[in-house]
Amino acid sequence: MGTEIKSANCGTVTAVRGSVVDIRFNGKLPPIYSLLRAKGGEIAIEVLTQLDANRVRCIALTPTQGMVRGMAVEDTGGTLMAPVGPGILARMFDVFGHAIDRLPPPADIQWRTIHQDPPSLARLSTETQVFETGIKIIDVLMPLERGGNAGLLGGAGVGKTVLLTEMIHNMVGKHRGVSLFCGIGERSREGQELYQEMQDAGVLSNMVMVFGQMNEPPGSRFRVGDVALTMAEYFRDVERRDVLLLVDNIFRFIQAGSEISGMIGQMPSRLGYQPTMGTELSRLEERIANTDTGAITSIQAVYVPADDFTDPAAVHVFSHLSASIALSRKRASEGLYPAIDPLQSNSKMDAPGIVGDRHYCLAQDVRRTLAQYEELKDIIAMLGLEQLSAEDRKIVARARRLERFFSQPFFTTTRFTGMEGKLVSLEDALDGCERILRDEFMDYPESSLYMIGAVDEAKEKANTERTRLHLRSSTRRLNSHRPASDPTSSGRYSARRRSQ
Repeated sequence: MGTEIKSANCGTVTAVRGSVVDIRFNGKLPPIYSLLRAKGGEIAIEVLTQLDANRVRCIALTPTQGMVRGMAVEDTGGTLMAPVGPGILARMFDVFGHAIDRLPPPADIQWRTIHQDPPSLARLSTETQVFETGIKIIDVLMPLERGGNAGLLGGAGVGKTVLLTEMIHNMVGKHRGVSLFCGIGERSREGQELYQEMQDAGVLSNMVMVFGQMNEPPGSRFRVGDVALTMAEYFRDVERRDVLLLVDNIFRFIQAGSEISGMIGQMPSRLGYQPTMGTELSRLEERIANTDTGAITSIQAVYVPADDFTDPAAVHVFSHLSASIALSRKRASEGLYPAIDPLQSNSKMDAPGIVGDRHYCLAQDVRRTLAQYEELKDIIAMLGLEQLSAEDRKIVARARRLERFFSQPFFTTTRFTGMEGKLVSLEDALDGCERILRDEFMDYPESSLYMIGAVDEAKEKANTERTRLHLRSSTRRLNSHRPASDPTSSGRYSARRRSQ
């Protein structure tokens, strides 16, 4: 690859244990993170530790089939590099910066080492800003931090990919920024499907995709996050653009580090995790920041092992998050998309000093109403809505209208649903919640608030629904007054019988 500096420093393989390779150098010992090549450049190896004055222990970034003891290894004189520049937009790459979308190699690019330091404290922005997504339930109840990390917790089939796709679309349309998708341990099928969905949604031209697939060695999966961040840092620092970084799945980064730790012989820590997990995760997460030139805002899918939130991996990841978005299968089954559970999700940004007193008080009122409705559901299921007090029935009515108001048609699903997508400003979302809590829409049917943008659309929808119902009832009345025996139809029937 043209990005690597050829060196005369060569070594010899002394041991191969899976992806772990020990190499002896008689001359200069390569530094940590150096990239080595073997078997004519087919096998890429990264130095992890220096065992003594002559030997290094490395992790292979590619499969090691065909590697034997005594094989020559060449020191490239540099580290693993990532392509950066305008030419990487609308493309898909692997951990080595090779395009994997079956298109010609990208032009107008440069190469940078993936091992970059986090921004210095002097460069970090001290201003806390809310990152508006245009999605009502997120902006009102769990606002994201510009330059912060948000966790997306959810299983398969609850709309996680659709939500990520919509955020990419809104990032391009609202913030004029760049979106970057990093697949760590992704299935190749999922990567291909996501690429096609982005292309169909028309957002591919302002995004980059990087994949370390599930069938690749742990070294490749472990480094793909650094490759994605190097690309994101270019757009933030050089082009001064805001970047939305989507990571799926951050747990697989920890898992790959655990595999590497076990193979190189480190003593395992609690529950078998690597002793360096906190340092490795912090090195990656601290590069995601809001600086004087731009911001990298990250949304990371988080897998929680066995739903145990005390698992060390979950604890370490959550310590870096400024917001948690929990997806609910129950809400998805009710058709309330996006299927975000408002009571399980939270954000550190939801504070009066950051979002303002009005936003904070409204969010607390909405949560309180939804929580009271959740407590009343058991009584409603056993005794019925009629057995509740008048005040409780009002709470149920408000909560049900809020739930439907928080549903929203997405731009990326228009071709499936036939409904035009809606991008709702924070002010419109807050205004809608405030008016629903004041019982302004108590006389409107719940369905009028379902899958709309701003709350004023409910009145138009309700009027349209009333007109349709009026026409239907008029048609029924006309049919009921029609004579039982229609001579016209009877004549047609007799003529048809005679022709037979």
